[in-house]
Amino acid sequence: QVQLVESGGGLVQAGGSLRLSCAASTTIFRVNVMGWYRQAPGKQRELVASMSTGGRTNYAESVKGRFTISRDIVKNMAYLRMNSLKPEDTAIYYCIAEGIGYISWGQGTQVTVSS
Repeated sequence: QVQLVESGGGLVQAGGSLRLSCAASTTIFRVNVMGWYRQAPGKQRELVASMSTGGRTNYAESVKGRFTISRDIVKNMAYLRMNSLKPEDTAIYYCIAEGIGYISWGQGTQVTVSS
């Protein structure tokens, strides 16, 4: 499995930007899917964005056009660039790595967007 550590969360005003980073403990070359989930208080965890091995991306409707997922296979990193942030984007954001027979989760990083 892959150990994941997120960073880059924080407090930002509405309309601002943040970039979340996800550091993997080992190569992500053979990881099938890298992704980001989030969980807001009182709500279920939801998929925000994902990227498959072939580079195909998938985004939640609520973040399309504002968020961009990327990865750096050489550095074993995944990123989530978040622009035009809204108060409803406030949540704990989790990085995930899905491989054959496993899904690894990071510990999460808090993103708070003030109005």
